[in-house]
Amino acid sequence: MGLRMICAGILLALLSGCATNGAGTEGGCAAFRPIYISRADVFTDGTAEQLMAHNLTGASLCGWIYTR
Repeated sequence: MGLRMICAGILLALLSGCATNGAGTEGGCAAFRPIYISRADVFTDGTAEQLMAHNLTGASLCGWIYTR
């Protein structure tokens, strides 16, 4: 009986990790936003590549769209 209860507890824990509704299920999309730049910003080519990678990843994974 003890092993059966342990297996049921593990199964319950694994299934609850797949929840898709409620607070905290947005993952990184809720914690991060696109990075916008202005004409006054000055940065290196490496920084520009990192900004572009960040924004493209967000667009791909979170559905970010360009707004002005």
